[in-house]
Amino acid sequence: MNEHSEATTGPVGPPPGGDRMDSATEAFVAHRNLLFTVAYEMLGSAADAEDILQETWLRWVKVDLGQVHDQRAYLVRITTRQSLNRLRTMKRRKETYVGPWLPEPLLTAPDVAEDAELAESVSMALMLVLESLSPTERAVFVLREVFDVSYEEIAAAVDKSPAAVRQIAHRARRHVDARRPREAVSPSQARAALETFQRALETRDLQALLDVLAPEVVLMSDGGGIKQAAPRPITGADKVARFIVGGIGKFVVGGTGKAQAALTGDPTMVNGNLALLLRVDGELDGVLAIRVEDARISGLYYVRNPQKLTRVASETPLTLR
Repeated sequence: MNEHSEATTGPVGPPPGGDRMDSATEAFVAHRNLLFTVAYEMLGSAADAEDILQETWLRWVKVDLGQVHDQRAYLVRITTRQSLNRLRTMKRRKETYVGPWLPEPLLTAPDVAEDAELAESVSMALMLVLESLSPTERAVFVLREVFDVSYEEIAAAVDKSPAAVRQIAHRARRHVDARRPREAVSPSQARAALETFQRALETRDLQALLDVLAPEVVLMSDGGGIKQAAPRPITGADKVARFIVGGIGKFVVGGTGKAQAALTGDPTMVNGNLALLLRVDGELDGVLAIRVEDARISGLYYVRNPQKLTRVASETPLTLR
C-alpha cells in the first residue's frame, strides 16, 4: 500500500459487517489522524505511515473490543509496535540511500502551525534530530514528549518496564534538547526571514543571502539518486549562499537545458512551518523548508526526490489528540 491508496481517507480492507466490526471501524476512523501522526513522527515517511495504518487496521479488527478499556491507547500501542518494526527495516534502507535522507514533506493546514507543540514536533529540524535516536528511543520520545502517553502505556507498547522507559525517555530528551532550536521565533520573524530569502534566491543576490543566513547555517538536499543534490550537508553562510547562487542554478535550472529557465519560490506551510515550493518555469522542482533562529535562517532542507513530493499538493491532517 502507498500514499495514493484509499487508506488515506478511512479504514482499508473489505467493508466490515456486524455491530462489532462497525464499532471497530468507528473507533479507527475517530483516531485515524492521530495514528497517522504517531507513525509519521516515528518514521518521517508518509508512505510508510500509511502502510502502518493498514497493518494497524488489520490487527485492530481482530481484537475483542469487550476487553479493551481505552480504545485510543490500544490503537496507539498497535501503531507503535508496527512502527518500531518498520523503523528497523528503514534503517537498512537508509544505509543504501544516495546522499542525505530528509523526511517526506507534508503540506499542512494553518491549524497545525497555530499549535506550536505540534508544529515543532513535525518540523524538518526536529524530525532530523529524531533520526539520530535508536528506534526504541525515538518511540519513547515521541510518545512521551509529543503525545504525553504515560510511562506504563509506553512500556506496554515497546515491551520494556516502566522504569526502563523512564531512563530511555530521560536519555532521549537530553539528546534532543542539546540539538533542538535554542528558542522559538515569532511567526512574523519567520515570515520576514522567508520573504528576504525568497527575494534573494530568485534574484541570486549573494549579499542579501549572506544577510539572512545565520553564520553556522546548514543546508541539506535530498535527491534520492533520482535528481541531483549536494552529496553532503553544506555548512556556513558563505558556502551555503554560494551554493544557492551557483549550485542550485547548475543542477536545477541548468538541468532543464534552458539558458533562461526561471526559478521561483511559492511560500507555503510544510510540516507546520514556513517553506517554499521551488518551481522551474512553473513546474514543481522541490520543497525547501527552513529553520529560523534569532531572526536568521539556520537550517535549509531541500527535498528534490520526486518520490517524496506526493504530499505537497493537498493538505495532510495531523493531530496530537
